[in-house]
Amino acid sequence: MAVMEKRKTARGKKPANRGGDESAWNERRAGSLQIIEAGALAGLPWLAHGFSTRIGGASELKEDGQKRGKNGKVLNLGFTEWDQRERVIENRRRFFQALGAEKMRVVTLRQIHSDVVHRLDEPEEGQTLQGDALITQKRGVLLTVQTADCVPILLADTKKRVVAAIHSGWRGTARRIAEKTLGRMQMEFGTRPEDVIAAIGPGIGQCCYEVGEDVAKEFHAQFPDAREWFEGPFDALASGENDPNWLPWLTMRPPGHAPPSPRVHLDLIAANRSILAHAGVPAGRILWSSFCTNCRSDLFFSYRREKITGRLMAAIGVR
Repeated sequence: MAVMEKRKTARGKKPANRGGDESAWNERRAGSLQIIEAGALAGLPWLAHGFSTRIGGASELKEDGQKRGKNGKVLNLGFTEWDQRERVIENRRRFFQALGAEKMRVVTLRQIHSDVVHRLDEPEEGQTLQGDALITQKRGVLLTVQTADCVPILLADTKKRVVAAIHSGWRGTARRIAEKTLGRMQMEFGTRPEDVIAAIGPGIGQCCYEVGEDVAKEFHAQFPDAREWFEGPFDALASGENDPNWLPWLTMRPPGHAPPSPRVHLDLIAANRSILAHAGVPAGRILWSSFCTNCRSDLFFSYRREKITGRLMAAIGVR
């Protein structure tokens, strides 16, 4: 039976906190589920794709004795300790049906915050690979990644009909996993970056993503323009000027009473946009959602905010 759905653009909706052109994103109802789509990808008849929210589903997530989500039900798409496997399987069935991908072979990853990219040609039923990105040109294969604050990225080569799904946390971003995935598409299938549409889905925003000196140093070492993606004392942290060995002496505080080390806020969305642009994807073909998963835990799962939480899923495939 066909899924009844309502489709509308993000313009005028609250909260309309998305980056870029807000009309570039759709919010679509499919039964009790709410799916987010990139309009440019939704317009490709040969493509199935979507980003899940926590709305709807069969799972019950309780926190401090209070049920979260509308009517106490959430669409958890990850096999977490708190959830029942049967409910997650049902949630996935509903999500894939909402994408029109219920007959496609689904590929998942055991994500390890790496730059490992897998090419899929003839995936085995129920196959799970270890890595953080998938590419394919094979029809009937649905590539998926799971997130709960990290950034999901979907790529589609509109000429060669090659697709990719990427999981990019700070480690994957620092290792340029989006650029390396695009490079594999070029090498394996002859993809040209100018033919690619990149959709960066909901992730934790700069407003909430506070990180420390180790992250600042890593990005400073990898990217000449990293400073543009941080708010706060980035230069001091990246250069090591914030040395904890001399900070207590400087502040004249006794040992054990030093102030907390300075922190900075990282914009993972901006970093991945820049990485994709430097890899040759035209700026106008890089779409991004600025929904912050930490701010909007009513709509998305956020590990940083909730700790015990579900998993979102981004999926893409050639029909």
